[in-house]
Amino acid sequence: MGATSIKLELDGMNCAGCVGRVEKALSDVAGVRDVSVNFATRQAHMRLDGAMLQDVTAALRAANYPARELDAKLSVEGLHCAACVSRAEDALRNVPGVTSAAVNLATKNAQIRYVSGLTSDDALAGALTQAGFPAHSHVPSKTHDTLGEIDDARTRFLIAAVLTAPVFVMEMGGHVFPGVRHAIDTGIGQETAWALQWALTSLVLAWPGRSFFANGGPALIRRAPDMNSLVALGAGAAWVFSTLALFAPHLFPGGSATVYFEAAAVIVTLILLGRWLEARSRGHTGAAIRKLIGLQPHTARVDRAGQILDVPVEQVERNDTVHVRPGERFAVDGTVIQGASFVDESMITGEPIPVSKTVGDRVVGGTINGNGALVFRATDVGESTVLARIVAMVEQAQGAKLPIQALADRVVRVFVPIVMAIALVTCGLWLAFGPAPVLNHALVAAVSVLIIACPCAMGLATPTSIMVGTGRAAEMGVLFRKGDALQALDDIRVFAFDKTGTLTQGQPKVTKITVTNGSDIDMCLRLVASAEAHSEHPLARAILEAADGLELEPAESVEAIGGFGLSARVGGHDVLIGTAKLLEKHGIPYAELAPDLSIATASAQTPVFVCIDGKLSALIAISDPVRR
Repeated sequence: MGATSIKLELDGMNCAGCVGRVEKALSDVAGVRDVSVNFATRQAHMRLDGAMLQDVTAALRAANYPARELDAKLSVEGLHCAACVSRAEDALRNVPGVTSAAVNLATKNAQIRYVSGLTSDDALAGALTQAGFPAHSHVPSKTHDTLGEIDDARTRFLIAAVLTAPVFVMEMGGHVFPGVRHAIDTGIGQETAWALQWALTSLVLAWPGRSFFANGGPALIRRAPDMNSLVALGAGAAWVFSTLALFAPHLFPGGSATVYFEAAAVIVTLILLGRWLEARSRGHTGAAIRKLIGLQPHTARVDRAGQILDVPVEQVERNDTVHVRPGERFAVDGTVIQGASFVDESMITGEPIPVSKTVGDRVVGGTINGNGALVFRATDVGESTVLARIVAMVEQAQGAKLPIQALADRVVRVFVPIVMAIALVTCGLWLAFGPAPVLNHALVAAVSVLIIACPCAMGLATPTSIMVGTGRAAEMGVLFRKGDALQALDDIRVFAFDKTGTLTQGQPKVTKITVTNGSDIDMCLRLVASAEAHSEHPLARAILEAADGLELEPAESVEAIGGFGLSARVGGHDVLIGTAKLLEKHGIPYAELAPDLSIATASAQTPVFVCIDGKLSALIAISDPVRR
């Protein structure tokens, strides 16, 4: 094979001096000639004369100038078993420039990483299509119609079941109810019954079971048999044998002509049932991702030339000014430029208590605004938003391959050809040593080997488990960044949480009120609740809930003291509410309540001091109950 010219795009080149180091690293690789590196374009040109691309990329990585790699995701059709996955991956890995390829049978997706400039998404899709697995650019979950696939699988199964039922009853009913066989023989006769079975079975194979032959036949021609090939061979052999027994009984020894139409029809029907259940499983596990995508609103209120317009979220551009009303979700990511509010960010952080947002703070698309109106400038839109990246991350985790799956992949790679060889050997042994009628027994034995050995479960078990696990976790608010984290969980015994809010209900409640200096609990609570009546802070809501039933008074001169608390005048009293630092700032000692403060903080409770007319009056302890 002659030398091949390739062009690589490089990362990490910062100065002209990098050119020499890259050229030396490439020239040191055996079989690399005519190296030329361009600093302006960050590209390396060379000729490979016996060198492998993997050696070149490894040398570049070692020199800290890695070849730029891209990720591609393709939707793949025609995947029916683990053997299909193995052949699809081989087809992708044979494309020059591909560094890794993983095909997932459950999601019907292929995730590929390749060296930029050596191939493209279209070339990868073409390689898969040529291998018998039509592929195209990945359709995002937002538009992927899993319901249509489920409906189609259910329809094909139901049609097959309706057509197969009479065949099964006519042929096997006599084993359960002896009168059935007698009724058929004396009613329509055996030959007519076989003719009806032939017609119904032919419809099953040609209509709902057509895909097994349409996909399995070409796979056999390509010498790459798959599960469809096994089903097609098994059901087809049973149908051909039975058809000859019906229409050309003279080809068989006297009395040995019999039919196995029910075997062909029942096997196809049962596998169609499995396909339906498989489609339902994929549809249900994909619901978690669709739920995540549904968190983003469809429209946004954008300021365009001084007019506030409702525009589709896809049309929101970076640096657009977006208005959000109380209770609405943020359409995209951005930075607050006007207003103040509390935002529920639990979908991103797991922290159920709303977070204060003012000018300069960052907001995330999909989170829920509180009671204040906000105006923010869009900074990330489309696929670059936090929510879109989370969806992509979960989809990638669902499509990942676990280390344990490597064993199944190695077995499946040779599984189907070995099964076919065993079926042939079985048929030969029965023909040589089996009892009469020899051909009948040989056929049944060979067809049985073909049909029961379909490696569906082997190929679907791990990817379906990943989908179910990651999907169910996403519904519960737990996101996996990598699929192999599921397998790692088996060895984990300790969990670390970065904040208590991920473990609590997000609904703070007053747990204890300690008064001092002869203060009255109800009076303190009434004054504090009156001052907090118009606050959006979650702790203020807890105090108001505790004061339910008390008559509140209008508050005057309410002033929020950022990070410390607030002050107000209520019913002729000056009220100061907040942290210990707020009291220190105003020169108010709190040593009398120091023991209660220590108990509250040690119990993960939030302490709130209350001072009335300049005197320490109470300590309110507030806690967020732990989830069940």
